[in-house]
Formats: sequence, structure tokens, C-alpha cells
Amino acid sequence: MAKFNQTRLNKLQKTLVDKQIDFAFISDYKTIQYITGFGSNPYERILAMIVFADKDPFIFAPALEVEVVKSVGWPYDLYGYQDNEDGLEMIYDHIKERSANPKKIATEQGNLTLSRFNRLQAAFPDADYSFNLTPVIEHQRLIKDEDEIKKLEQAGRDADLAFEAGFKALKVGKTELQVAAKLEFATKNRNVPEMSFGTLVQTAEHAADPHGETSDLALKNNSLVLFDLGTVYKGYISDASRTVALGTPTDHMREVHQVVLEAQLAAQAAVKPGITAASLDKIARDIIEKAGYGKYFIHRLGHGMGMSEHEYPSIMQGNDLVLEPGMCFSLEPGVYIPGDLGVRIEDCVHVTENGCQPFTHMDKKLQLF
Repeated sequence: MAKFNQTRLNKLQKTLVDKQIDFAFISDYKTIQYITGFGSNPYERILAMIVFADKDPFIFAPALEVEVVKSVGWPYDLYGYQDNEDGLEMIYDHIKERSANPKKIATEQGNLTLSRFNRLQAAFPDADYSFNLTPVIEHQRLIKDEDEIKKLEQAGRDADLAFEAGFKALKVGKTELQVAAKLEFATKNRNVPEMSFGTLVQTAEHAADPHGETSDLALKNNSLVLFDLGTVYKGYISDASRTVALGTPTDHMREVHQVVLEAQLAAQAAVKPGITAASLDKIARDIIEKAGYGKYFIHRLGHGMGMSEHEYPSIMQGNDLVLEPGMCFSLEPGVYIPGDLGVRIEDCVHVTENGCQPFTHMDKKLQLF
């Protein structure tokens, strides 16, 4: 588990000072993990970090997590609560000890539930809640530091090995779920703690559903198989896709795969500081459209990644964000023809001073098994 990062906390506190905000109610456990090093999804329980502009922050956590929070080196107050206690009321009491009459409160509007916001507003009815902390955190997490890049690189190496295990498991008659199970078993058997999302294995026409789930559909001979997978290393993830052939692919399958590959390679080659997110999307999209498959490329080119598989920014049409060194995102063009096939090829990359480096290196050419 990572350790507490005072620099990240200081940067957040500076924002509160600059915006004249009394305190921030941090509700997203990924934000807490980013700053403290402590990562745990509380599910229905309450995990919160209260950051003040001019006072020390505190963390409020389920009692069963308190000792783990201590282990990351959190140097400030830490409060725990039992499941039968009113955690929100306890948080507000601790806030009032430090800030009795706050004028301005920041929340993560992209995360805080309406019911919990209503409780917060009832506790501090005279405060202004208009400041949205979500984009502030997104921008703070946007540029990855050297330590983050190293963790992402290891997650990428683990993903490459996961692809190898998945490819070895391919066999006509096996189901998608059986292939995914072999892949995940081999990955965890190497002491990789978890996949970053549910491993996706889709064959033939099932791969035309970009967000379909791995199913009990049996693999067919002479068909394509799409893999989308990722692993977690010390809180940072990998995310990559490959499409391979089981048996002998048709000329049509080869053509679609080649078009997607050219689009992915062209976008990746174009990544450098100064280019916009929209420009990258256009480079890949133009290649697919020129080949006659434009209407089957039905999603953005990519998304940010780091501690989560989907982070800010979106690499898509209309986003004029200028890329800078340290930004990390996916490049994943795809062609999905209903009732026929689906092809997606994806690497996540980080922007360097003069280009980019991918985190995964598994061969992207059409491999036959």
C-alpha cells in the first residue's frame, strides 16, 4: 500500500485558500487513496476526509479500517465508527469543533450522493455549496509523477502476461468464461492481487457488443476473439485490448483488423505534447471512415487512466485539451459490425517530452491460434 503524500494534500489546501472555502468534504475513496495512500471501497459504509483551508484535516472511517489507515502514515486525526452508529452525525460534530459556522463548503459533486448531501446541508444550512471539487481533483490527478508511472508500467507488464495466459487457453469449444477463468487464475497465481475490471473475452459476433459481458458462448473455429483486460499494481491499473484469430480468419476479418490496427498505430505515433485530444480522435477516426467502417466506430478513441480505469480526460471529438507530459490515457479504436464481428485494439500510454510510451507491449498484429 502507498504512503501518505503531504504535497498532494498541500496542493488541495491551497485551492481551498485561494477559493476562500472553509472546508472540503471528500467522499470519493479514490481521492482519499490518491492523497493518503489508503485505498478501500467502503460500499455502503462511510469513508470521508475533511480538509480545511486553515486547520489540520481528519479522516473518518469504518472501525474495521482504522488500523489500515494508520499504516499508511496518516499524521492527522483519525476517527472510527461502528456500524450501529450515525457516522454522518459524528462527522458533523467533528467539523463543528473546528469550523462552527462555515460560509463555503466544497464537495465532490461527481461523487457525493444526494442523500448524504442533504444531510450535510441540513447540518450547515447557511453555507454556500456551489463550488464543485470534482474537476479540481481531476486536474490534480491528470499529470502523473515518476512514481505513478513506474506503478503503471508494472501493471502493464502484468497485463502482457495475462494476455499470454488467455491466448494459451484458446480452444474451439471452450466458452468465453472458461478462457477468462484460465487467464485470471494464471494472473493471480503470479501474485497479481486483482484485475482492474471484469476480464472481457468475446468471440465472433458477440464481440460486436463493445460493452457486452463475457458469456457461456463457445468459441468457434475460424473466428476472431476479442480480449479486454487489466490488472492492479499498488493501486494503479492497466487496461488493454487485443483481437486475435482462432483458426483461419477470412479476408474480411483480416481487413477489419488491419484497419483498426492502422488507426491505433497512427494515433499512438501522433501523441506528443501540444497536440489536442480531439486531434488524436480525428486521426484514428479518419482512417476507419476512409476504409468504409466509420459508422461502426461508435465510441471515443480513449479515456484517462491511472488509479481508475476511466479517468479524466476523454480523448474524443470536441475536446481541445492540449496534451502535456505525464498525461496517461487509452487509445482504443474499434469496429463493431452487428451480427458479424468486433475488433478493438488498445494500449494505454503516457505522454513524454517528445512522444509517448505504451504501458503494454503485447504484439498487436493479428495473431493466429
